[in-house]
Amino acid sequence: MRILNSIVFILLIASATFSQRVTTYSRSELGVFIGGSYYIGDLNPYQHFTYSKPAGGLIFRYNVHSRLALRFNALYGNVSADDKDSKRELYKNRNLNFKSSIFEFAGGMEFNYFPFQVGHPRYKGTAYLLAQIGFFQINPKATVNGKDELLRPLGTEGQGSSLSTKNRYSLTQLCMPLGVGARLTLWKVGTLNLEFGIRKTFTDYLDDVHSDTYIDAVSLTKQNGPLAGKMSNTSLDGNPYGRRGNSVTKDWYVFYGFMLTFKLGSHSSCPSAL
Repeated sequence: MRILNSIVFILLIASATFSQRVTTYSRSELGVFIGGSYYIGDLNPYQHFTYSKPAGGLIFRYNVHSRLALRFNALYGNVSADDKDSKRELYKNRNLNFKSSIFEFAGGMEFNYFPFQVGHPRYKGTAYLLAQIGFFQINPKATVNGKDELLRPLGTEGQGSSLSTKNRYSLTQLCMPLGVGARLTLWKVGTLNLEFGIRKTFTDYLDDVHSDTYIDAVSLTKQNGPLAGKMSNTSLDGNPYGRRGNSVTKDWYVFYGFMLTFKLGSHSSCPSAL
């Protein structure tokens, strides 16, 4: 009898565990992101979408209930800007350019404006807000005579030398993705999402430009090398007293595009799923 009771107990535990697994899977979605990326900063302070590059990544979503979902994403994109494309003579004369890849991992919450459940005939679509925290990795480069040069090791504003109190900036930085989007059910197992998400950062070195003024090129050449001295001031007129950047503001970047997500399990009949 004791053995029989033990078997029944084990079966009940297994059943409960399996039911929980089905519920967890049915609330979970995995998908892909396809879209674009660009940045707003010292080399592109105003123009959205101007320097857009292709971007993509993976999305995981866990629907806590019909109004709230936990969201994790790993995204990859590229950003760039070039003063030669500017309409302002001041920026054209500054003659800076940069490009960088961005790899981002972030997690947070989605808040649905309307109740939503994948595959439910009544809750087929909603707008939503996205709020996350994460980190991203950069590696800014500039094109010089047709060759890409890594900018961080140069210390173009005197970082890492006696000419500045600043160390060389980290290539891994924190970010706060904030976005808006819309979701629609596809069949009974998937969703189509349209999203625009801007990333607040805590660095002004995504483009390697921060200081308002130029460092002394001769002194920088002695400490960080001739390429550092050359890249510290690439202005067309060579004015050492010109304006380099804007130290007041931080850089931002954007991911925007479409997502296709699919449920990892069958629909749960649990009433709390909504």
